[in-house]
Amino acid sequence: MTGGRGGMLWVGLLVLILWSSCNVEGEEYMKYKDPKVPVGVRAKDLLSRMTLEEKIGQMVQIDRSVATPAVMKNYYIGSVLSGGGSTPLPQASAADWVNMVNDFQKGSLSTRLGIPMIYGIDAVHGHNNVFNATIFPHNIGLGAARDPELVRRIGDATALEVRATGIPYVFAPCIAVCRDPRWGRCYESYSEDPKIIREMTDIILGLQGEIPSGSRKGVPYVAGKDKVAACAKHFVGDGGTTKGINENNTLIDRHGLLSIHMPAYYDSIIKGVSTVMISYSSWNGEKMHANRDMITGFLKDKIKFKGFVISDWEGIDRITSPPHANYTYSVEASILAGVDMVMIPFNYTEFIDDLTHLVKNKFIPMDRIDDAVERILLVKFTLGLFEDPLADLSLTNEVGKQEHRNLAREAVRKSLVLLKNGKNETDPLIPLAKKASKILVAGSHADNLGYQCGGWTISWQGFSGNNYTRGTTILAAINSTVDKETELEYLENPDSQYVKSNNFDYAIVVVGEPPYTESAGDSQTLTILDPGPAVIINVCGVIKCVVIIVSGRPIVIEPYISSIDALVAAWLPGTEGQGVTDVLFGDYEFTGKLPRTWFRTIDQLPMNVGDSHYDPLFPFGFGLTTHQSIVSRSKSSGFKGHPYATLILIFVLIGLYFQGNLLT
Repeated sequence: MTGGRGGMLWVGLLVLILWSSCNVEGEEYMKYKDPKVPVGVRAKDLLSRMTLEEKIGQMVQIDRSVATPAVMKNYYIGSVLSGGGSTPLPQASAADWVNMVNDFQKGSLSTRLGIPMIYGIDAVHGHNNVFNATIFPHNIGLGAARDPELVRRIGDATALEVRATGIPYVFAPCIAVCRDPRWGRCYESYSEDPKIIREMTDIILGLQGEIPSGSRKGVPYVAGKDKVAACAKHFVGDGGTTKGINENNTLIDRHGLLSIHMPAYYDSIIKGVSTVMISYSSWNGEKMHANRDMITGFLKDKIKFKGFVISDWEGIDRITSPPHANYTYSVEASILAGVDMVMIPFNYTEFIDDLTHLVKNKFIPMDRIDDAVERILLVKFTLGLFEDPLADLSLTNEVGKQEHRNLAREAVRKSLVLLKNGKNETDPLIPLAKKASKILVAGSHADNLGYQCGGWTISWQGFSGNNYTRGTTILAAINSTVDKETELEYLENPDSQYVKSNNFDYAIVVVGEPPYTESAGDSQTLTILDPGPAVIINVCGVIKCVVIIVSGRPIVIEPYISSIDALVAAWLPGTEGQGVTDVLFGDYEFTGKLPRTWFRTIDQLPMNVGDSHYDPLFPFGFGLTTHQSIVSRSKSSGFKGHPYATLILIFVLIGLYFQGNLLT
């Protein structure tokens, strides 16, 4: 019996050793868990282990408002997003964001295969949903700056602030070519000129990191834990719709589409962009979300994009009119067209049930599902989510930090375009005198941070007032720039009699558009928000004035132009109003150039540079500069107030003396 027991013990030990050995081999065989294995191999290995249910879950993106750890686990959800204004709580801190994202992530990690979800957010001009984040100028302003290195640095800063909140994915940049300023998303476009937009795709290198030399073209690249996956949008032709109507039809031949609206996608893909978002709009009557020729045939097959394709918010619903009229058809059409991840964002069970039915009944082939999921996994592996799925609090101080605000201020001053300076060339008004006895500031946009930032700021449609995030209004910037003995008076809507009788040296009038986003911004009139026109007439008709236009696009200004002494296009500058006064008072020169044509009348639209009927008020590329010469400086009392004025004058006189001696 003893010998029998000993034999049994040895058999048991042998079985245990064999089981352990098999288990180790099994662990080693899970290539997807090994960070040393190439990401493509890891993606294929993980895909081979997944059930249909797990695969379809990866193709789903839901809004945070319907996400819970249980939902993430039970439905294998691949992605969560914050729609515009969808936050953990009002005025949420970076730590609040990190904790929320990690809670959802823990649900994903508790699944059988432990596939991490990817959290996405609209960070289209800085981390714009987040309280106290740095808000940079909207893209139209950056197009006026025409500085690819500047936008790369903005991408760096934005990526840091986004990662500080635990988020690894942004729905930016928008590389639309806005061909009609009546479009409500025109400010999300850098320019009417595709060449400028191609240059601005350098923001991807800031967001994702510089792609290593020798990397395969078209393959997504993200440099590390302080970088994010980017998204080129909206594919393709979104800025060319009839009359600028949002989500409308772009009527253009294939050559026109490829030469105007497509070039920036080539650049984005070469620069390693991780994802591409499809446009709500149609091309010659065919909805882009159902356009297999362009998504699969062109984007994936012809120009070799290897990242994943994502729908817009409820984008597949809008394949039918009215939206969601035949959802099963919309699911089938969009997935067959090549959409990989669907921004649902709420009714995810309907999508999962419909797609499962379509696959099981062979309306959608399994290899189409595998293509979608492999692309999604490739981006997740590239991001390092499998190694570091949970965010920590180490970057929380990056949100809104002074270095980023300084960068935003630089971007503001480089983006401003000086359209007029003086009633005649010999009497410029700008640079303004800092040392004046009395200055009037007027207009609805002078002391309104929400108006200054525009749409996609804190909430989807933006906000009005100064209480929803931190920043410097243009009025506050003026106040901190002028001489301490200068009397500054702010009246939003003064009457002309009051202006006449108060002995102001000059006035600064700040007017423009209210915040808007998408279809809410579509406009067939493009007028200044009331009482803006009356303020211009009442103030500029009486005293010297500079008018600053805060808008997402050129707007009607010709009726008032003769009464205005100086005119500045400030676009939507964001939180750092000090950038406006940097150039207004001559500490820096104006260098911005119009990124789009400024029309005379609405009847001329659409009108872009190169058109046969081109007759603009200010042409594409126009922009005056302010030369800070001794002559122009000495004309204003601002020069006298310069700390080194006397020293500069002495050096100039010495230089002139020696120059005269050399010449004689």
